[in-house]
Amino acid sequence: MSAVSMVGSEDVAGIMADLGVRARQAAHRLAFASADSKTAALLAAADALEASRGDVLAANARDLAEARQRGLSAAFLDRLELNDKRFATMVTGLREIAALPDPVGKVIAQWQRPNGLSIRSVRTPLGVIGVIFESRPNVAADAGALTLKSGNAVILRGGSDSTHSVRAIHAALVAGLRQAGLPEDAILLVPTTDRAAVGEMLRGLSGNIDVIVPRGGKTLVARVQDEARVPVFAHLEGLCHTFIDKSAELDMAVSVTLNAKMRRTGVCGATETLLVHRDVVDTHLEPVIAALKAKGCEIRGDATVVRLIEGAIPATEEDWHTEYEDAIISVRIVDDVEGAIAHINQYSSHHTEAIITEDAGAVAKFFAEIDSAILLHNASTQFADGGEFGFGGEIGIATGKMHARGPVGVEQLTSFKYLVEGNGQVRP
Repeated sequence: MSAVSMVGSEDVAGIMADLGVRARQAAHRLAFASADSKTAALLAAADALEASRGDVLAANARDLAEARQRGLSAAFLDRLELNDKRFATMVTGLREIAALPDPVGKVIAQWQRPNGLSIRSVRTPLGVIGVIFESRPNVAADAGALTLKSGNAVILRGGSDSTHSVRAIHAALVAGLRQAGLPEDAILLVPTTDRAAVGEMLRGLSGNIDVIVPRGGKTLVARVQDEARVPVFAHLEGLCHTFIDKSAELDMAVSVTLNAKMRRTGVCGATETLLVHRDVVDTHLEPVIAALKAKGCEIRGDATVVRLIEGAIPATEEDWHTEYEDAIISVRIVDDVEGAIAHINQYSSHHTEAIITEDAGAVAKFFAEIDSAILLHNASTQFADGGEFGFGGEIGIATGKMHARGPVGVEQLTSFKYLVEGNGQVRP
């Protein structure tokens, strides 16, 4: 039975309105739930997920088979697949998030005023988070766990391609909530694949959604950013760059660039454009490109790259703007670190950029003059991930400048309030 047929004759608007009310009620309870109860729920969810491994992988196999029948791309199938390693990582992520300090009530700052007032700001949940995602079923586990840990309720709307996988994962999360005595409506799953449900979420469900987080392709994120009537944590695309500076160690340049591009080509932290300092073209370009080509990567380059690298395809202006999400990379030779910075500032989506260099001055300049959410020195852009930051996971990567930026973990899913204590002061 499909998700659509499960809805029956009820209208989508009515279903979504009900979810909004239920999520808001759950959020009220979670806002003052104990840290121990949230931890217990997450550990129980991890156990339930591990116990249902066979069911989850069988559901994922069904999603994959249907996706192959529809002729979806290899990159899409890679994002959809839950193999043994990814399943284990998902379970581990729940336990790691459970072990994180509870952010709710944490004192951010405190001070005393001359009139004797004592003021402190403390973290508080945002409320209800709406997460709209496409092919990656593990997003359900990450989002459910992070929102719970931060005292928020969540409404999950997965893509039709991962329906079976997401339902199986959601069942384990709900089992954890039930065992810990927390409201099962704290993690809700939209029961229909009708696209109208997305529109209802973007309108805020009558004020019951506080923040929207889209996890998917450019089309989805663009729609969310265009139509949302509530705040959005999102990145439109992951157009990431790696720059090989003139002092880069050759072996490091090869290994880091290869990982940044080819570890997983469909993730948002994959490098899409490689910039190479002109002074190391003779020593570094060919070995780096040879490693990429050996892994099946297509090379699109500027005039110098096309002249020096056999089989390289001339890059067009569009290539510098493109997030390939595939085994394709655009390569440009730049005169210096200033040239690399200028290229990145012109074309970047402000997601993640890396510099490979032994020059501390070049690093300082790169870090100071590029305004992307994540900047790395001598490390792969694929470290743009909440789990790798020690967050246990992420609900998404935010490239905006308001509230959250970079990997969105438990602390980024909180706001704050001021607590002011006096002893009878009145304002003159």
